[in-house]
Amino acid sequence: MSQPARTLAAGTVGTVETRYLDLPEPLHLDCGRELHPVRVAYETYGTLSPARDNVILVGHALSGDAHAAGLAEAPPAASTRDGFGAEDRDSAGGKGLGWWDGMIGPGKAFDTDHFFVICTNLLGGCRGTTGPSSIDPATGRPYGSDFPVITVSDMVRTQRAFLDVLGIERLAAVAGGSLGGMQALEWAVLFPDQVDAVVAIASTHALHPQGVAWNAIARDSIMGDPAWQGGHYYGTGRAPDGGMGVARMVGHITYLSAPALDDKFGRRLQSGDDLRYTITEPEFEVESYLRHQAGSFVKRFDANTYLYTSRALTYFDLARRHGGGSLARALDGVAARTLLIAFSSDWLYPPSASQEIEQALRALGKPVDFQVIEAPYGHDCFLLEEARQTPIIRRFLAQGRAG
Repeated sequence: MSQPARTLAAGTVGTVETRYLDLPEPLHLDCGRELHPVRVAYETYGTLSPARDNVILVGHALSGDAHAAGLAEAPPAASTRDGFGAEDRDSAGGKGLGWWDGMIGPGKAFDTDHFFVICTNLLGGCRGTTGPSSIDPATGRPYGSDFPVITVSDMVRTQRAFLDVLGIERLAAVAGGSLGGMQALEWAVLFPDQVDAVVAIASTHALHPQGVAWNAIARDSIMGDPAWQGGHYYGTGRAPDGGMGVARMVGHITYLSAPALDDKFGRRLQSGDDLRYTITEPEFEVESYLRHQAGSFVKRFDANTYLYTSRALTYFDLARRHGGGSLARALDGVAARTLLIAFSSDWLYPPSASQEIEQALRALGKPVDFQVIEAPYGHDCFLLEEARQTPIIRRFLAQGRAG
């Protein structure tokens, strides 16, 4: 199997610092509760135009954060660079790189010579934005499982309130992969007169039942860990690392494809050619790989954030929420040009889901471009196949500038 296409040669945004902004007003959430105060962690790349009309908002996936590009001023202990074989690709120098560094910067897909790119950590996050690990002003202790249940719509309204503080009324584009693509689509539906273009990559209008099921298994593995303590494990000296590790293993496997795993590991044993006859230690290389992924993830991510974000993406359903069960009705008010990119081997967010969006938009007479990239790495392709996405996105965004 060939290796993923490397990022096109281009510049870097350099060293960046994550900044923080406190929203002035309470957030009204879909669950009926209000949340205040709310802090948003964010990073920006490029230069804001005098007319403030060159802004691209990038949304991250479940395990991402605001550090999308460049080198972190203070590199984290564990890298946020996800994707199959990220450590092999980036080596030790990748620890401080943004999770989509190959896509954001001068000459890249989201070209900072033309655009001012913003990435925020999502509502419910654990990397600077208010979430379950934040202090509940009513108790003086971390929210834990008292944090309100949130939706993708809540995340998008948080981003809208954040941009209001910055004085940014309109977006040249909203872009993202996976959960980030859900945010982009939600933006186009919730705020149709404020978005010029949508770039939704490896995403969907509603997660298929198999995806809902895998997410349920991951959440149950966390909540079934006695160290979860009903969600109030902060400050106790115990955290549900065991359950969180299993959740990460489950999630990571859903992001890959069978051919990619076979090519990378096959049935190779961890220790030479002989079985060790053990049930407690990894016997196969793929088992060792998954344990390593789990161990790295629990060092940088909060289990409650995983629960809340996973629930939000399973709730996401454009047709149910905005169209009375009809995807066409949900998308009827969309005014943005839309680019949909899917990957042939992605069985978690399959190309058929993007095709359903394309067909609905086309039937409504909306401008839409749908591209399927043949690649073997499953859902992780949106993080790996940067070079093959780049010309498609650059061309799409250039059409908007020309228009």
